[in-house]
This record gives sequence, structure tokens and C-alpha cells, in this order.
Amino acid sequence: MSLAAETNESLAQLSDLLIYSSMAVYTLAFFAHIAEWVLGSRSKVGRTAAALTEQAPKGSAPAVTVQVKTAAGSTAVLDKPTVVTRAGAGVRDVPDGPGAAGGTVKGDLYGRIAVSLTALAFLIEASGVVTRAFSVQRAPWGNMYEFSTTFSTVAVGAYLGFLVARKNVRWIGLPLVTTVLLDLGLAVTWLKTPSDQLVPALDSYWLWIHVSTAIFCGAVFYLGAVATLLYLFRDSYESKLATGGNPGSFARSVLERLPSAASLDKFSYRVNAAIFPLWTFTIIAGAIWAGDAWGRYWGWDAKEVWSFITWVGYAAYLHARATAGWKGRKAAYIALIAFGCFLFNYYGVNIFVSSKHSYAGV
Repeated sequence: MSLAAETNESLAQLSDLLIYSSMAVYTLAFFAHIAEWVLGSRSKVGRTAAALTEQAPKGSAPAVTVQVKTAAGSTAVLDKPTVVTRAGAGVRDVPDGPGAAGGTVKGDLYGRIAVSLTALAFLIEASGVVTRAFSVQRAPWGNMYEFSTTFSTVAVGAYLGFLVARKNVRWIGLPLVTTVLLDLGLAVTWLKTPSDQLVPALDSYWLWIHVSTAIFCGAVFYLGAVATLLYLFRDSYESKLATGGNPGSFARSVLERLPSAASLDKFSYRVNAAIFPLWTFTIIAGAIWAGDAWGRYWGWDAKEVWSFITWVGYAAYLHARATAGWKGRKAAYIALIAFGCFLFNYYGVNIFVSSKHSYAGV
């Protein structure tokens, strides 16, 4: 074996070691997130629940009186100005929950530990992806194993990016880490493929452009799907409270800590709307690459068809958001269906459907 081959083999083994190490750290982050949810105080959650059941006039907050001592020693009573909020039609004016930590120092400590471990696991996993690229001397997403490891890396990176931008997204931490562990577990057990060179059809700079944008779009679509799913649960919870219902202890413990349904709906809409143009570019880039590789821009291949179906799904979601009768839960269902199409395009088409995109197997 030549020196170059031995070096590449060593780098491939190092990449595998880094991926397994990141899984170990993600597992610690998972337990830290669990501790954040379980050990965070529920007292503030109870106060939030009480706020939800108040029947205040829509679009305004109740007036508050404040006592102020003057220089002469007398006490003056001032009325705090009413704060007017503006919400869309049909949207409840309810506060966001206190977060997984429940607003306590102890819960927040475990949350910070969980985020720190997640960031450390992200750096280790990203190092594994980069090392894999050096071992094969190409873009590290030539098969499903490489795509999966890169996908989870980008998803965590996007989550950490929102945190760095001081967005209130720490509630995504537990479902995200859980999904990443499942994704990596599937990758290292069923999808593991020895590092190898690509077939000539893939040996193009379009691999870097087309596949990298597809991975980034999928990662952000995933964050939007999590927010959409949680929105449906939180919306049902708020509806039950508004009609005088009595949710169970699990709902009060978990759902009350999440942002309001309106906040979750707004977050999912914004990320899906922001990434939709990039998904459009992904399909266009794939068509250009197909023209270079196979001499045609569109051939109704299974991967091409399901990429277009996914595009139609998200286009329908955005259209539904602009249609009065389809806002809210109906639009959310469309968003989840669209993300389901993306998942099938990745797993279903690659594993169960024979197409031109099956050249790398898994």
C-alpha cells in the first residue's frame, strides 16, 4: 500500500473515531437537556398558566397601579399606561413560556451545560466530516452515510447560530439532540459505507454547490418542522385552556414552558419562507448539473420528481399562509407534509427506488 493510501486510510479511521466521539458527547447533552426539563421549577409555569386563562381584552394588557413616594414624604398612586400589543387576526395574546429551565437558576444551569455540550459535540462532528473530506479528497457527501453526518452537523450548526444571534430557540435543544443521535446511530449502523472515490458523473464542482445547498435547506427545514409540530401541540393546549379545560400534568409541565403558539407559528413560517428560495436554487442547480452529466436538464428521475414535489409542498404552505382560511393549523399540516416529502426524497428514494441517483448505493 502506498503512503498516500495509508494516509487516507488513517484519516478515514480518524473520521470514524470523531463521529463516534461526537455521539458520546451528544448523549451527555441529551441527559443534560432532560435534567433541564425535569429539574427546572414549575412554579413560574403555574403563573404562566394563570396568565393564559385571564380573559383580558384582546390587544391590551390590564392597567397596573404603582405607588411612588414623593420628596415631601407623601405617596402618589400612578396608573401604569396600558400596553397595547398587536396580533394577527385569530391569534391569541398569550405570553411565551419560561423555557425548559422553568425560570430557575438550577434549571438554567443544566440548560447551559446542555448547550455547551451540544456545541462541543458539533465541533467534534464537524471535525469528523472535514477529516472524511480529506480522506477521500472530495466533498464529504458522496453517499448516504456522508450526507447523514453532514446533515446533522449543519442542523446543529444552524441551531447554535440562532442561539448566537440571541434568538429564543433553546426549546429546540432536546428534540434536536434526540434526532441527531438517531440520525448518527442509523448512519454508523445501516448506512456506513467505506470511503471511496465518486463515479465520473459526480466528479464535478456542482457536487459542492448542489448537494451543500440541499443539506443546508434540509437542516433548516427540519428546524421549521420541529417548530411546526410543537405549534400544533401548544395550539391545542391553549385552545383547551381558553375553553375552560383542564390539561393534564404532563401538558402543564412541558407545553407551558414552550413559546406561545403564535411565536412557534411565526418562527416556523419565517425559517421556511427564508429557505424556500434556496431550495428553488437547489433544484435549478441540480438540473444544470444533470445537463452536464447526462445531457438533459430534466428526465423525471425519482429524485428529481420528489425534489419538485417537496418544492410544491412548501410553495403550497407559503400560499396557504397568505390565504385567510388556511392560516394556522391547516397551513401547519401542509408544512409537515412538505417536510415528509423531503424525508422520503432522501431515505425512501435512495433506499427503495431505483434511479440515476442510486449510483452510490447507501
